[in-house]
Amino acid sequence: MAMTTLTACSSNNEGTTSKATQPAKGNDAAKEKTLRFATWDTGDALKIEQDIAKKFEVNHPGTKVQVEAYADGFDQKLAAGFGATNPPDVMYMWDFPTYHQSLEPLGSYADGDKDLKKDDFYKGLFNYATIENKLYGIPAGFTTRVVYYNKKMFDDAKIPYPKDGWTWDDFQEISKKLTDKAKKQYGFGVRADNDTYDLQGFVWSNGGSYISNDGKTINGFMNSKATAGAIQMFGDMVKNGSAVLAGGKGQQSGEDIFKGGKIAMWESGIWPLESFKEAGIDVGTVEMPAFPGKPVKGVIAESALSIAKDSKQKDLAWEFIKYYVSNEAIKMRVADLPVRVSVVNELKKDQDPLYKPFYTMLQRSDNSPAFLLNAKWNEVNRQLSSAVEATVLGSNAQDALDQAVKDSERYLK
Repeated sequence: MAMTTLTACSSNNEGTTSKATQPAKGNDAAKEKTLRFATWDTGDALKIEQDIAKKFEVNHPGTKVQVEAYADGFDQKLAAGFGATNPPDVMYMWDFPTYHQSLEPLGSYADGDKDLKKDDFYKGLFNYATIENKLYGIPAGFTTRVVYYNKKMFDDAKIPYPKDGWTWDDFQEISKKLTDKAKKQYGFGVRADNDTYDLQGFVWSNGGSYISNDGKTINGFMNSKATAGAIQMFGDMVKNGSAVLAGGKGQQSGEDIFKGGKIAMWESGIWPLESFKEAGIDVGTVEMPAFPGKPVKGVIAESALSIAKDSKQKDLAWEFIKYYVSNEAIKMRVADLPVRVSVVNELKKDQDPLYKPFYTMLQRSDNSPAFLLNAKWNEVNRQLSSAVEATVLGSNAQDALDQAVKDSERYLK
């Protein structure tokens, strides 16, 4: 799907050694405590996490942090650990509806530990880690979604760069102007396999929703005119040739096509920004367009840290989480956006033209994602995903969504 100074927090974390982490004496000195930390990250992001673990060990003598890189097998390995009552002590988490019963509630930790400086987090991020009014995760990183654009392609076509406050009509007109099929160049790339979670921002912006606020009803929401209209727009752009399908079977990803200079605009989170820079693309970012007369809405993708209910060293696990979200550790990690206001202010992230739109969209991200509203959402989402895929391949969104609702309502009874 939560936005004082951090230096004090960081130094307090580094100087604090709980009873659970006091160095052992005598013959027990060789008995090193091992704290298991599971992550889905790989590559450079994993290396940074390993460096964070080493720094934590330095300040907590007698502790070894075992970083377990589950990569694409994250969910399967995590579920297996929970099932065998042998989970990692600390883990990355986002799917709280699925796993919260296996996690330790962290409300008393977060509210009772002044070193955490809970008020320094951006407001709203904690909502994405809360189920039935209980907090199960501490926000570690996040991204909202923006439109990336290739400045050279705009310059060559003598089209002004898009600015915050633009509309979807503006967007579609620009996309048409930047499309040249003879050069296999398109204004925009539409994902062949869209994540319905990410599409919620567009749906909310058009006044629609997948599900009622109480999480009980999809008929009249998932198949409303507003929801269908937002999704149909992307199918229409593919149909009229102002956008190209990206990422389908045998096709390049949208990121790769963008880096190849063949699409002028791409919609995504923070993840591809560094790779765009490395590819030599003169890239700009802008907040999402608006539907006429309606406020722009965004959706947050958040990574949080949780503690397993079966962990035998929860106090030590909490100390690790505190350090992981401290000033020092946050600034080490570059794969997502800082969750603390003080870090953003220090680094002036919200003043950098490339990063500012992400924080503008954060202010617009106050809706609750569907998966947090109903425990059976995964079953419903299968039908919704099929409807969205059918729409970008040429079907009528209203018909596809009406069928998806019919096929899904049994899961809500």
